[in-house]
Amino acid sequence: MEVKFLDKLMEMIDKERVFINEPMSKHTTFRIGGPADYFVCPNTINEVQKIIRLCNEMEMPFYLLGKGSNLLVGDKGFRGVIICLYKQMEKIEVTGTRIKAQAGALLIKVASEACKNGLSGLEFAGGIPGTLGGAVVMNAGAYGGEMKDVLEEVTVLTKEGELLVLNKEELELGYRTSIIGRKEYIALEVVLNLKEKDREEIRAYMDELREQRVKKQPLEYASAGSTFKRPVGHFAGQLIEQSGLRGFQVGDAQVSEKHCGFVINRGNATAKDIVNLMNQVSEKVEEKFGIILEPEVKKLGEF
Repeated sequence: MEVKFLDKLMEMIDKERVFINEPMSKHTTFRIGGPADYFVCPNTINEVQKIIRLCNEMEMPFYLLGKGSNLLVGDKGFRGVIICLYKQMEKIEVTGTRIKAQAGALLIKVASEACKNGLSGLEFAGGIPGTLGGAVVMNAGAYGGEMKDVLEEVTVLTKEGELLVLNKEELELGYRTSIIGRKEYIALEVVLNLKEKDREEIRAYMDELREQRVKKQPLEYASAGSTFKRPVGHFAGQLIEQSGLRGFQVGDAQVSEKHCGFVINRGNATAKDIVNLMNQVSEKVEEKFGIILEPEVKKLGEF
């Protein structure tokens, strides 16, 4: 069946954009992950639809990937198809106070484009390393801002390959959640509604936030950003630090000494190292404070 699947896949997408046994360590910000059976890079919404319909027809598991900034892929990889929406689908258009962008556009680039056009509201996203699509799925946020503050509508694809346009109310946006993630929709295109403001003021604020990130976050190491969601009334990093876990290490995975809310790959960490460390951190925080830390990092594949 796999040969037949590959033949059909090659009929709908250029072979130069289809990769076999592709190491996922090349496609996640953790720099960790075994091989995906198939890794494809569609150029258009139509190609994405065709690939998903083929996967459904042949009962082939699939997963939509952006930059892999909030993802931990197992050491044994992923049995199925990774559909990468990144550099092939990153078009950004600005019209008045609205920005329409494809899901593969980097959030940093969208924020920069907003700044160039004197549009405010996306400054908080200027240092978030993922794609716009991924940010929408999880309602990404930082420094008091969230995607829900600027979203107008999102074009999504259902798992069955049907196109839908969802407005802000229909997205059911909450803390690190949306209907897109819950129903496993695929974000394809996003419309943001921003406000006019002086470009230099926007740039100054973005620079200020960037300085804070460099000062407080372990950007020199591979990581998936914040490892745990913020518990109600608390900060995950603070709880981890107060549990005596600053610098705690399993293999080459470590609780960052710079910011305890980050688990970092010091160079040769495995997915198993990361999972073991996260489990031990969760257990110790629960034991000390009675608070259960919920992972913000998504796990994928075989561990």
